[in-house]
Amino acid sequence: MNVNYPYMFDSTGHTAQTDLPGHIMQMVEQILLTSPGERVNRPTFGCGAMQLVFAPNSDALAATQQQVIQASLQQWLSDLIRINSVTVTPQDSTLLITVAYTIIASQQQQTQQFVYGGPLT
Repeated sequence: MNVNYPYMFDSTGHTAQTDLPGHIMQMVEQILLTSPGERVNRPTFGCGAMQLVFAPNSDALAATQQQVIQASLQQWLSDLIRINSVTVTPQDSTLLITVAYTIIASQQQQTQQFVYGGPLT
């Protein structure tokens, strides 16, 4: 059973579910958005990408975060996906994070992009 994230109910009043590719996409996002130490009983879960909002944007930060993201994804999702690439690109006041992976069960390739920082609109 792949529970939808964020948790919600479907139109029948039951717990909303998602398919495997959708569940994996949601898990990748959870790993990026969660800071280590934030989850009870899973102190190493997450990579802390949300903390980047308060860090100076640089190539060194991007390279470091790329390694942290890849290690976190491999640690927590290695039974579901094979990481093809993780790129973190600083652009002005934002970081563009691109994660490319292959779902092991179906050999389906996926790419997700996340943008952190930047001006508020």
